[in-house]
Order: sequence, then structure tokens, then C-alpha cells
Amino acid sequence: MTQWPIEFNFWAVPPFVSFLTLFALAALALIKGKGQKINLLLAGICFLGSLLSLDKTLASVVTNPQLALQISRIDHIFVVFFVPVYLHFTLSFLKIPRQKWLVWFAYAFSASLSLLSQTHYYLAGVRQYFFGYYALGGPLIYLFGVATTTNTIYCLYLLFRNLKYDEDPDRKNKTKYIISGLGAAAFVTHFDLLPLAGISFYPMGNFAFIPILFLGFAVLKHDLLHIGLVVQKGLIYSLLTGMLTATYGLSIILFNETFKGLGQRWSVLFSVLFFAAIVFVFEPLKKRIQSIIDNLLFKGKYNYQKTLRALSDTMTSMLDLDEIMDKTLKTLTEAMYLDWGYVMLIDDIGGQFRVRSYRGSRLTAEHQSLAQSSPMIYELGRRKREISRHNLDKWLSESNDPGGLKADFSGLAGTVVIPMIFQSDINGVLVLGNKKSGDLYTTQDLELLRTLANQCAIAVENAKAYQLIENLNMNLESMVEKRTEELSKALKDKEKTQDLLIRSESLAAVGALVAGVAHELNNPLASVSSLVQSAVETIEDESRQQVAVSNQSIEEKEELVDDLKFSLKELNRAKDIVASLLGISRQTQEYTEPVVLSDVSKDALRILSNQYKRTGIQVVEDYAANMPQIRGNFANLGQVCLNILTNAIQVVGKESGEIIVKTEYDESRERVIFECKDNGPGISEEVIKDIFKPFFTTKEVGKGTGLGLYISYEIVRRHNGEILARNNPEGGALFRVELPVTDSL
Repeated sequence: MTQWPIEFNFWAVPPFVSFLTLFALAALALIKGKGQKINLLLAGICFLGSLLSLDKTLASVVTNPQLALQISRIDHIFVVFFVPVYLHFTLSFLKIPRQKWLVWFAYAFSASLSLLSQTHYYLAGVRQYFFGYYALGGPLIYLFGVATTTNTIYCLYLLFRNLKYDEDPDRKNKTKYIISGLGAAAFVTHFDLLPLAGISFYPMGNFAFIPILFLGFAVLKHDLLHIGLVVQKGLIYSLLTGMLTATYGLSIILFNETFKGLGQRWSVLFSVLFFAAIVFVFEPLKKRIQSIIDNLLFKGKYNYQKTLRALSDTMTSMLDLDEIMDKTLKTLTEAMYLDWGYVMLIDDIGGQFRVRSYRGSRLTAEHQSLAQSSPMIYELGRRKREISRHNLDKWLSESNDPGGLKADFSGLAGTVVIPMIFQSDINGVLVLGNKKSGDLYTTQDLELLRTLANQCAIAVENAKAYQLIENLNMNLESMVEKRTEELSKALKDKEKTQDLLIRSESLAAVGALVAGVAHELNNPLASVSSLVQSAVETIEDESRQQVAVSNQSIEEKEELVDDLKFSLKELNRAKDIVASLLGISRQTQEYTEPVVLSDVSKDALRILSNQYKRTGIQVVEDYAANMPQIRGNFANLGQVCLNILTNAIQVVGKESGEIIVKTEYDESRERVIFECKDNGPGISEEVIKDIFKPFFTTKEVGKGTGLGLYISYEIVRRHNGEILARNNPEGGALFRVELPVTDSL
């Protein structure tokens, strides 16, 4: 089997490092470039550069001139396409569509050279220099050199012109790094024509990795071409691998050259031991390089990301809307070094997004508002993500109203517009300008801003809710005043009702008295009336039958009859008076209605509030939430609660009295319950047995009728309910009223 004759030397290291760098960047742009045309063309440029670097690396280490020539000829089959790919990339990046014919001409020219690249007209042979073998150019290689130089000058002219006239700071910033990276790499590669012409000069294109590393720096720091997230690790490992490979190769070469006499076994042993040492130091070396690259490429970026995350964490605790907006913009513009920024919030009344806060911004009339139905708000709500100058073209191509969307974006005059989303709805828009450093918004920046905007949306809603409560508190005094007037009016109405209840109680007392009196009087009156009537009739009959009676006797009898008739008349009048009193004493239910027992209790307490509110009596209300309605008479049931509560207020101490009013619903028995418990002296056993009898009272003479609880008892009885009184184990008395839910009056 034929082996390639290879002899390592130090001059092969720079082109090999260039090969690794260019190939790594090409692979990343191809794999992670999201299929975008510009990224694919960049990958093509880097790939062609890596092939050229690999060609020069191999030509430097092989010892066979024919093999070196064959390698170079194979490589130049593809390298000749550097001219059209570089031109195509420049025109696509600058969005110059009118020169497509020039691109196709360049591709045709390169294809022709590719066909002739295997002849001596293109590469005539090879020559050995101090750095190894290198191809000698034929006549066509100079034509390729002229085409490459012309193409490079033209592309740099277009890039510099764009740098001068382009108003888009995003594209201008990218242009700077493309000129510095790809332009410088193309420039140093032109010196490779010297050894091609037979001049002993080390190919400067071997150091193309330096401007390419600068381009990688731009990709990482400024997210150039938007592949920075994956390029970071790719570049780190590519750089580390290249460094270790170069170190390993150079060390082996140095050892073999220095200790040639030790034999092959020592050479193999040194290779194994040195490889083990590299593996041992790989992890700490990787961390060290990672730290260096972080400090170099992302200096200051981690600090502002940490600041923004801290703002995001604390924002939801802010309750003042203006403070939220001002602090957000202040932190953003200072941490990210922005020229300006402003926040637009939706106007709940007009449905317009209006500027609420701004910083460093020169607002004009067109920036002041944005309709909720505008194409911009529609697209932001549909996509739930930011729109920027970078992705504007893509949004326009997919929008139903590209003209309106473009006009809205131009009117906002921002570099990036981020929606503030709360529960799938947009309640605000964050509009940010350019960075003062000229850096682009990286993918990390946008992800962080997206999270911050959503946190800001939550904080805005919290602040609005707090503001609503604040406004209610500010208007509380006037509301209380108004409510007090209403309660005062209600109190007067209740006092009228109380007067009616007292009058009803008095009538009930009179009724009970009259009922007893009427019962006692009716019987004798009936007897006397009957006897008088009978006597009158007897006398009249006898007067007609007696013919021979003296005139004096007749006159006396007539006088007696007249007296008896008068007595009868007066008896009938007494009977009518008793009947009239009985009519007054009868209390009947005029109507029934749906009644909630808790409302009855509340009304009764309102009526009695004047009696206890200025004292030390504490009234605790505990009403059940599930109280059903019953059929009853609200006024009569109110009299029951009023009587019970009045007694409780009168017996508890004015300074430390406590009354607990409670309602509940016993679902299993279908009964509603009213309880009144006090911490008074309680009720003795002798009193409890007579407490619901009429005219029974424990109060002093003239201070009570003894009819309040009796009337209450009668009202509860007419409602098919029960009323009871007992003492609490902990002291005081308890009155309990139970009424059925299903029964009606």
C-alpha cells in the first residue's frame, strides 16, 4: 500500500489554523443559519477559503512535488468560484437586485476556469520554497487573479458606499464587520499570487484566520447574521481544538527533530504521554478559554442582563403605573445603552394605544397614538412576539396589509417593537431605539426583552387594579356621606315602623284586656238584657189585660216600662261598646310574602342601633349564607326580633355587654333558625316557665306591660314555628326561634 510522504514543519501551522477556523464558521453558518440566503452564501465563502487553506497546509508538509501539484489542482476546481460567491453575497446583503446578470456572468466565468483548472494553462507546476511546496501559476491563474482583485475592489466599493448612505444603523453595523472580516481576508489572500509567480514569499493568505476570527467576534458580540447563540460554543471548541492540535503537532515535530537518535519507540512513548497530558488539562483549559471569550466578547452584556432580570423580578411588586413605566425605561436605556425608548399603553375608553412614558425620545405627533385595529397591533397580537428592522421584510411578506404595517412601523420610528401581553391580549407596546454602541439586538437580548415586556404587562394590570382601589378609597368619604344620608332616611322610616309596632303592641295589650273584660261583661249583660226584655213584655201584656185599674196604677206602670226600656237601651249600647272593643282587639294577618330571616334580623338591629351604638355594648352578627326564603309577614316577624333584641339590650351591661345574633338553616329539618345570645344575668327557672304568658313581666311597675314576649309567641305560633328561652352554660340568656321553610301561612 502506497503511503503519502509527509514531513511536518512549523510553516504548516497558520494555514491549518485558518482551515479549522474557516471550516468551523462555514459549518455553523450552514447548519444553524436557518436556511437564509445570506447565511448560505457566507458558508460558501468560508468553505472555499477552508479548501484553499487545506491545500496550502498539505502542500507544505508533503515531500512529493507531483502529489503537491495534484492536491492544488483538485482544490482549484472549487476555489475559482470564490469570485461569483463573494459577489453574490455582497449584492444579496446590500439588497441590490438589479445586477443579477453580473452574478450569472461571474458564475459562468468561474465555471470555465474550473474546467481548465487541471491543465498547465492554469497551474504549470510546483516549486519548493523554505515553507514547502507551492504551485506555480499558468497564464489563466493571472486572469483569475485580475478577476479576484477586480471583484474584491468592486464589492468593497459597494460596501463602503452603503456605509456612507444607508440610514439603517442595523445594516451599517453589519457592513462594518463584513468589511473588516471578509474584506480583510480577501485582501491578504491576494499576496498568495507572489509565490504563484515564483517569488519566494510566505503566503500571507495563511493568516486569513485572523480577520475571520474578527468576523466570528462580530457574530458573537453583535449576533451578526443571527447565529450567535450556537456560534459561541462552536467557536470555543473549534478554537480550543485548533490550539490543542497545533500544540500537539508542533511538540511532536520539535521532539523528533531534537531527539532523532533516541529511536522510534521513544517518539511513540512521548506522543502517548503528551496526549495524556493534553487530555488532563483539557477541561480547565476549556473553562479558562470560555472565561476569556466571555470577557472579551460579552463584556458588560451579562451585567445588563442581570440588571434586567432583577427589574423583571421586582416589577410585579410595584403598584404605581408611572413608576413602573419610568423605572422600566430608565433601566433599559441605561443598562443597554439605548438612544431612546417609550411605552404605549391602551386607553380603556378610546381603544387607542397612547404614549404613557418616554426617555430620551423626541416624540412627534405621529408617535402619540396607535389604533387598536391597526395592522401593527393585529400582527403583534397574532404572532405574540417582537417586530424589528431585521425581520420586518418577513413580516411584510406574510401580512394581509403590508402597506399599513410598514407605515405603522415607520411611524413608531423604533428599531424593535415588543408587545406587552397579558392573558393573550396586548395591553401595551414597548418601542426601543438603537444602541449607542451601534451593537445589534441579539437573540438573547430579544428573549430577555420579551420576558420583561410580559412582566411589565402583568405589572400594568396590577397597577391599574390598585389604582382603581385607590380611587375608591379617595372617594370613600363622599360615598360614606351619601350612604349615611340614605341610612338616616332609612332610620327614620324604621322609626316610623317602630312606632307602628309599639302601637300594635299597645293595641295588643288593650285587646288582651278587652278580651278578658268582654268575656266577663258579656254574660251578665246578656242575662240582664234578657230579664229586662222579658219584664217589659210582661208588664205591657198585663196592662192591656187589666181594664179596671185606676189611673194612678196605669201611670205608675207606664213609668216603670219607660225606665225598663231606657235600661234596655243602655244595655244594648254597652253591648255595642264591648263588640266594638273586641273588633279593635282582633289582630289578623293581612298578607304573606317571601321573607329571609337574616334580613328581618338586620332590620331590627338597624331600628335599635341608636340604643346601643354609643354604649359599650358589642353586637356580633353571624348570618348564614345559604338562608332560604319562607312565607310569612315581614312586619310581624320583625316585631318578634325587635322584642327579643330589646330585652337583650336592656339586660346586658352598658360597658361590657355582648349580644350575639345568629341565623342558620337546618337543611335536614327544613327549618330556619334565629338565635339571640347575651352575656346578661340570665333567667331564673321560675321566670322561664311563665315568660311567654300575657302580662307577665319582671320589670318595675310602669316600665313594662308583660305583653312583648307573649305577642312574639303568638306571632311565631301563627307562623307554625316554635320559640324557646333558656340559659347559656357560660352565662346569659338565649332565645331561639325556629320557623318551617315548607309551610305557609
